[in-house]
Amino acid sequence: MHTMKTVFAGLVLGASALSQAGVVDVSMNLINDQGIGRAIGAIHAEDTDAGLKLMPDLKGLPPGPHGFHVHEFADCGAKAKDGKRSAGLAAGAHYDPAKTGKHAGPLGEGHLGDMPVLTVASDGSAKLPVTAPRLKASDLQGRSIIIHAENDDYADKLGGARIACGVVK
Repeated sequence: MHTMKTVFAGLVLGASALSQAGVVDVSMNLINDQGIGRAIGAIHAEDTDAGLKLMPDLKGLPPGPHGFHVHEFADCGAKAKDGKRSAGLAAGAHYDPAKTGKHAGPLGEGHLGDMPVLTVASDGSAKLPVTAPRLKASDLQGRSIIIHAENDDYADKLGGARIACGVVK
């Protein structure tokens, strides 16, 4: 059994975690082209009969709908692409173990990492749970969760820039 991640005053006090009970707690931080910024809260994820239920407790995000995905690598760092540093590129692409190459949303047969849109309230908080029916807590192991700046239409608008990230080791 792994230990659970705990955030206190913006500091990570424990290791990232997957418990034997199918539960994961992921500390989330803002990210930018310079790297990882301040802590904004956590996402509690647990296996249910309906899929992976994600319960965010986040603050300091821009209001509105945001693309929300599992990405392939456990790294939230900035990385250069085409000579320009971009936030969170070290997380890689959307988690797609079947190599579908399709962005089809949480119910479609595309990337397994496609999750329901994360809704942020007018005060910058995100507390509404979402369920990703095709995911399990074990799928998060060794990956990252990314929050994008914009909405996700599950077709060609994938959420824009990466603005927040958390790692599950």
